[in-house]
Amino acid sequence: MAGTDHGANQPVSAEEEAGTAQRMRYGLSLFAVYLLIYGGFVLLNTFAPDRVEATPLFGVNLAILYGFFLIIAAFVLALTYGWLCRKR
Repeated sequence: MAGTDHGANQPVSAEEEAGTAQRMRYGLSLFAVYLLIYGGFVLLNTFAPDRVEATPLFGVNLAILYGFFLIIAAFVLALTYGWLCRKR
């Protein structure tokens, strides 16, 4: 098969291994932040469905606004992860 011969595996240096562990900590921390935000959305919809029907801004209900906030938060957290993990 073409393109499957990548040569011998090179041993991972201690520096690369430490960098991988640091990136994993960043990723898990940012995932925890997003999980809290998303958990708030789920709990709000589960236990206070009347609140998400409110239209606080331009006639758009809170569920839609919170959903857009989730999308924007995911994008911002992804950019933050990229910024934290960039090579210096």
